[in-house]
Amino acid sequence: MKLFSTLIAVMLTFGSSSTVFANGEAIYKQVCMSCHSSGVARAPKVGDKAKWAPLIKEGQAILTAHGYVGVRGMPAKGGKPDLSVEHFAQATVYMVNQSGGAWKDPDVKMLKAIDVEIEARKIELAKKK
Repeated sequence: MKLFSTLIAVMLTFGSSSTVFANGEAIYKQVCMSCHSSGVARAPKVGDKAKWAPLIKEGQAILTAHGYVGVRGMPAKGGKPDLSVEHFAQATVYMVNQSGGAWKDPDVKMLKAIDVEIEARKIELAKKK
């Protein structure tokens, strides 16, 4: 009975709205791939070094923050409202590294820089309304 209860608890945890991800590749496959593998709405395709090069030059904090808030045809958080900044950043690192970049998964310092850019982007967008 205890094993059954534990199994139910695990299923409820993993089946909840807050998805558990293993790494940037897993996040990409679950959230980002539908657009970034086919180029929907002009999304840069993973592996297209020419399209990703100017984005990579923006820098990790800026590119991640703009994508997290939403940019051009891309919805905020890639359309997954419960996606954390850290998981979004890991998926961005995966896509960048498949497309000519050499970024590292974000550490605490990078996550803080991304948070600063997110707030700046929100202010910038609010001014345009």
